[in-house]
Amino acid sequence: MEGPITFTLNGVVRTVPDGTSPTATLLDWLRGPAGLTGTKEGCAEGDCGACTVVLEEPDGARAPVNACLVMLGQAHGRAIRTVEGLRGPDGTPHPVQATLAEMDGTQCGFCTPGIVMSAWAHTREGGDVHDALAGNLCRCTGYRPIVEAMAAMTDDGAPAPQPPLTTAEVFRGGVGQVFHRPRSLAALLSLRAAQPDAWLLAGGTDLGLRVSEGREAPAQVICVLGVPELDGIEADARGLRIGAAVPYRRLLDACAADAAFAPLANLLRRLGSRQIRGFGTLGGNLGTASPIGDALPPLVALGATVWIAGQDGQRDIAVEDFLTGYRANALRSDEVIRNVFLPRPPPGAIFAAEKLSKRHDQDIATTGLSALITLDGGTVAAARIALGGVGPRVERCTPAEAALAGRPWSRGTVEAAAAALEAAIAPMTDLRGSAAYRRRATGNLLRRLWHRYPVLEAA
Repeated sequence: MEGPITFTLNGVVRTVPDGTSPTATLLDWLRGPAGLTGTKEGCAEGDCGACTVVLEEPDGARAPVNACLVMLGQAHGRAIRTVEGLRGPDGTPHPVQATLAEMDGTQCGFCTPGIVMSAWAHTREGGDVHDALAGNLCRCTGYRPIVEAMAAMTDDGAPAPQPPLTTAEVFRGGVGQVFHRPRSLAALLSLRAAQPDAWLLAGGTDLGLRVSEGREAPAQVICVLGVPELDGIEADARGLRIGAAVPYRRLLDACAADAAFAPLANLLRRLGSRQIRGFGTLGGNLGTASPIGDALPPLVALGATVWIAGQDGQRDIAVEDFLTGYRANALRSDEVIRNVFLPRPPPGAIFAAEKLSKRHDQDIATTGLSALITLDGGTVAAARIALGGVGPRVERCTPAEAALAGRPWSRGTVEAAAAALEAAIAPMTDLRGSAAYRRRATGNLLRRLWHRYPVLEAA
């Protein structure tokens, strides 16, 4: 059914006028037709946080997102709050705004609206203040007063507004664009078969750059965010089954609640910022098949599988086989990723998920290594070593695995495996690091495992 894009904005249902491009960014629409200029544009690539707005979920959760990366079609049926929506009925500042100002947390003010929205979400969601601020840059105030102000803030207890009830699934733009929001897997697969060249869109934190920076206007977009079969997380004794459209925010919560996946949770905390994790998805990371996708090496190390759906049926494929080359995968033109199964590490195994980057938070990996090492007493029974950032795709390093398997878990064994790893890879040189640095640093990530688990040698 065709209809207008409709969402709740600052507690009021808003309808986007007919003819508006459904792939226009939420930021452009807010600052333009909506006249809400409090939300700022800094980088237009989800890095600075000046454009931060908050998704208000029906269960009361608050997820900050980058308005520069959210397309209007993705906002359909959601509840969104901007900085203007925090002021009181009489125009007085919200306590979050007042606290930030009173504690000297703002100077020029350009970044302040985004920081206010991150802070407002943080008062509900909790966690580390520095993590909450990792996606917000401030060039003049300095972070100490901002951190102190956020530590003094409390949740206002405001209930989440209900998103609008709508049956629209197709939105048309004035430039011949069609944006699809199917509501079932069957409808998604029918669209995918009929429109194999359409953009397949989930969170869009990578693909959306083609709109926010490249100013592209795709003719056909199929957005999977409304498909319930792609939106669940199931945990059992075998592992986690993760829907392709589940945002990283929810995946992080699931991993943090399970000690077996603690290393992955620690890595996911460094995947982008809270804004990126609020919308980005594991399915999207797999679909783009970037060699520096943070979440991909752990999937390969754990032996994860992808459940793929098409009109001819469904099939499972190992993640290491799904990634076929530089930004290339094994999806056929009529297929979509339905979910990912992440096996639980065996009891007593060493599971590590590491990356190196120029900044600790919200930075592209220079190199990454994930490992699953199964021990039998003091001997390595099996090893899976997955590398990112050292080749055209994320893949296993079989020479390093062979140097470990069947040998005692010792410093000498790990040194031999690291040497084999460094000899096997041929990384590139770019602005993030030279080939020589990547080679040595990746080997050192493997050596670091020994320093973290040396006691196992005596077992």
